Order: sequence, then C-alpha cells, then structure tokens
Amino acid sequence: MIPSRRTRFAVISAIVLAAALTGCGSLGAPGADPSCPDAATALSALDVVPAARTATGPSTACLASNGVVAVDDTTAPALPVTVTDAEGTEVTVADASRILPIDISGTIAATVFALGLGDNVVGRDSSTDLAGTEDLPVATNAGHTLNAEAILQLAPTVVLTDATLGPKEVRQQLRDAGIAVVVVSGDRRLETTDDLIAEIAAALGVPTRGDALIQQTDADLAAARSQIAEVAPASESDKPRMLFFYVRGNANIYYIFGADSGADSLIDAVGGIDVASEIGWEGMKPMTAEALVAAQPDVLVMMTLGLESVGGVDGLLERIPALLQTPAGHHRRVIDMADTQILSFGPRSPEIILALARALYAPTDAPSAPTPVPTP
Repeated sequence: MIPSRRTRFAVISAIVLAAALTGCGSLGAPGADPSCPDAATALSALDVVPAARTATGPSTACLASNGVVAVDDTTAPALPVTVTDAEGTEVTVADASRILPIDISGTIAATVFALGLGDNVVGRDSSTDLAGTEDLPVATNAGHTLNAEAILQLAPTVVLTDATLGPKEVRQQLRDAGIAVVVVSGDRRLETTDDLIAEIAAALGVPTRGDALIQQTDADLAAARSQIAEVAPASESDKPRMLFFYVRGNANIYYIFGADSGADSLIDAVGGIDVASEIGWEGMKPMTAEALVAAQPDVLVMMTLGLESVGGVDGLLERIPALLQTPAGHHRRVIDMADTQILSFGPRSPEIILALARALYAPTDAPSAPTPVPTP
C-alpha cells in the first residue's frame, strides 16, 4: 500500500529534521555558476557514453545558475481573493506586498520568484538559496521547524507553506495574529508541477501569471524530455538502473526513496529504471543491505551534502559494504546534486532533469564529485 500524502510528509520532515538539513533556474537566470560550463549545451553535443549502465566513476549534476527567470506577464495581483487551501481551510488573501514562501524544499519560493513577485518576498526557509535571497532572514529553525517569533518579526501579509513544515499550532498562531496562511500541496513530483503553480498563483491573485508560467514550464519540460530521448537508450535492457539514496552519515541516516517518493519521477524522466520501485519499495524507508543487493543499481543518485557527510564515494563504500555487491558500488558510479535543487521540482524541473541527464549520459562533461568534507 502506498503511503498517504500526510504519511509521506511526516517521513520527509522526520528525516530532514533529524539531519538538520540546511541544504536552478532557467538558462540566463541570475546567479550564473561558472563551475557548470556545459549546462547550456545540448545533450547530443556532449561526449555521451556508449553504455550508461557500465559507465564508471562519480559525477555531479549542476545547474547553469541558482536563479529563476520571471514570466513576462506583469498583471497586478487582483486582491482580495479567497481560496480553499490544501487542508480544506478557506483563506482570504487581501495583501501580497509582503510574502513569506516557506517549505522543506524551497519550491514555493522558486515559484513565487518565477511568478515575478520576488521583490515582495520578506524571508526564506533554510532550503532557499536562489540568487537574490542571500540577505533575506531565515524564518525556519531547527532544520525546518516553523518559528513563530521569527515569522511575526517579518510582518508578512501572507505566508505560503505546506504540511512538510510544522507544528500546525504555529500556523494557527499566525492566523490568530491576522496573517493569511495558505497551505499548498506538498506533493512534489514532475506530474504535480502545474497544480502547484496554479495553487500559488491563485492565492496571490495572479492567475494569468500562473497560466503563463505553467505554459512556459510545460514547454521547457517537453524540450528537456526531447533532448534526453535523443541520448537515452530505447531498449529496456540498456536503460540505467538507478536508486535514490538519502544519506546523513553524521546522524547515521540511510534511506532508500522508492515509488511515490518523487525521486522515482526524476529517474523516469532521465530514461532510467527506478530499481527501488522495481523491488516493491514504496515511499521513503530505512535502507537495508538486502534491499540494496536485491535492487542491483547501476547508478546511485544522492544529495551532495549527503555524499560529503560519509566522506565521498570511498567513505560510502566503507560504511555500506553491501554496495560493493552492486554494479554501482563496483563501478563507483554515484551522481550527486545540490540538496536545495535535486528534489525541489517546480519551475526549475526542466533544468534539474537535464542536469541529471548530463551527469548520467555525459559524465566526462560533468563536474567531478565534491571533495569530501571531514566530519567529526
């Protein structure tokens, strides 16, 4: 049985809070990353490996920038507007001049900026590192726990959040203080991107901007999928077998993400096979050596800080000897991507899947895996 949305949110929150995780944008966006020079190059023009399943060595997926480009639509917010949020609460938003977008992945903030309302944002969560947000105060603490005092000090007129942040009592405290709090869906997958954009645009009174952003994001996703289709193997037997591995070595946390976790939609988008789903792994659950060996992944997909927390690939193989019984371990095949990007989805999804595809199919044109940071 696939876990309910509420259960999945609780699992994600528990993982991130325990680890104290502190951690894309359109081409031409602000915050260009000079360490990712091939991000704007078509996949077919790169040095594509002849067989993705047998490629060796680690690589890093990166984005051209950590910014987003706003839609051209500049229609002013039509407020007040009353919406029924994801928890069934009727909320009236009368003022969008001071927006606080906070969730576990930074997706809501990226969407608000892509809607062209970045100048109205007064604070951020600890996962938001978009260009232009560096000096914004962080309104979450203890990883991703809502901090009522910090939020009230920012005097937001509207808070956009989801069920990944808690406790619920703080959200009610903010409402009692007269702040409009809109809880949007926290289901983060490629397939839910349009719904999320529509929810946020409606709450901020800019539905036409939302329509424009959905149209642009869908077009970018289609273009990205087309690029990937040019280099991805057509035969099922040649498709790379991939597994998303969430690790926080300093907290002794090792999770496999499977069906309905969001990671499965990324793997599918880059033309891979999600081996966790294949062995019946649903949602996010603690890793077992038996599951790793049964899955036989060719490629591990990880968050950058997670890989660093175990001392890089060498440390990972030392801590998890079962990996040496898999092709991924034998070939040292690990793809890492920034924690604040890889599962953020939203308007950055097209670039995220292209970045993963570059690291998967053209690893020699991708940056090397990060140098491990010693941990106590």
